[in-house]
Amino acid sequence: MLDTLDGMTSHQNTQTMKPATAAKKLGVYLEATPAEFQEGVVSRSELNALQTDPPEWLQELRRTGPHPRPVVAAKLGVSIAGLARGGVTDALTTEQIEALKEDQPDWLRKERATQAEVRKETVRIKEKQAERAKAEERDSRS
Repeated sequence: MLDTLDGMTSHQNTQTMKPATAAKKLGVYLEATPAEFQEGVVSRSELNALQTDPPEWLQELRRTGPHPRPVVAAKLGVSIAGLARGGVTDALTTEQIEALKEDQPDWLRKERATQAEVRKETVRIKEKQAERAKAEERDSRS
């Protein structure tokens, strides 16, 4: 490594990430995090500390939300695209998610069925690929 590059020394820099990236890795909605989290940068070690020993604000956010769309989709058992088709474009709280699960609107039932079919198809394809790999291995030994 070069000793200097535009005045930068060669010592190891701490790897940092934007708050949006850290929020995504933590599975939380950035806009619901504390201002100091949103306005700073997060180092790899800080992210690890947040994951292993989450502060109260993070525990509460994970418990009650609002949750980002990937988390909402997972909690509802649908895809992110399915959420959009259902008209859900914003973050939802745990309470709102539970209400949707109870109400079972038509779009949610339909998207859950679609997601179940996608999972079945994924399993079928993996099984077929495994069978093909075994057959190729048998053929290569003969």
